[in-house]
Amino acid sequence: MEQMQINPSVSSSILNEDVYGLAFHHRFQWEEAQQSYVILFPEGMVKLHGGAGEVIKRLDGKVTVADVTADLKLTFPDAVGIEADIIGMFELGLSKGWLRKI
Repeated sequence: MEQMQINPSVSSSILNEDVYGLAFHHRFQWEEAQQSYVILFPEGMVKLHGGAGEVIKRLDGKVTVADVTADLKLTFPDAVGIEADIIGMFELGLSKGWLRKI
């Protein structure tokens, strides 16, 4: 996949070459009753809104942030400013403890 440069003004903590995965003791799945993706963890569950599930489902512990961004840009070509949303999801996931850097 093409390597994309993330605008440093968007985030200085998430880098193109970073690789993330779901935090230990967390499980990501489609929840039919919720009609959305969710993250399950010992303390409960979080329902993912919008494209958050699209970001998380691509994290396999091998793909880089740039790979995820490139794939989502191809999947959703009409989404303007998608890069900032993707970085925002990584930042939120890290701050909430849903993701871990590999």
